[in-house]
Amino acid sequence: MLVKTKKYKLANNTYIKLGMKNIIREQWWVFLIALAIASGTLFIHTYWFIMGAAIGLFLYFLFWLIQFYGITQLEENRIIFEKLSYEITSHQVLVQLSAKQGMPIPWSQIKRASQGKDYFLLVVSKGQLIHLPHKIFNSKHEIKFVETILKRKGFIK
Repeated sequence: MLVKTKKYKLANNTYIKLGMKNIIREQWWVFLIALAIASGTLFIHTYWFIMGAAIGLFLYFLFWLIQFYGITQLEENRIIFEKLSYEITSHQVLVQLSAKQGMPIPWSQIKRASQGKDYFLLVVSKGQLIHLPHKIFNSKHEIKFVETILKRKGFIK
């Protein structure tokens, strides 16, 4: 079966928010490093360790926030924020700008997928995300079919 979606334009704010959630999910161990640095206060009684860990953590996530914001501003990444349609099969996801222009993404390139309350999120890399809200599908059956594909591929349970 082939699922053809309606055209959808990813908003810059949505991309930044999803990108930051993805970084926090992938790099949760950064919080452990900050906690280890802050635990230095137990040995040497000063608040500089806590302040240093908090500032370091803040700067780390500020770096990623600037990266995701920068992606939305670069000319070579404009294609991500155009109105795109998707054709989803059990073999690939075809991202289409028009009927003649498209890029296939095989399921083997997708690192992780998740399902939200009203969307699917396919993670290709840290900065490349495919956001598929349920409103772009033509019926509930298509949403169920995509969910079934993701379950068969082992992305969601």
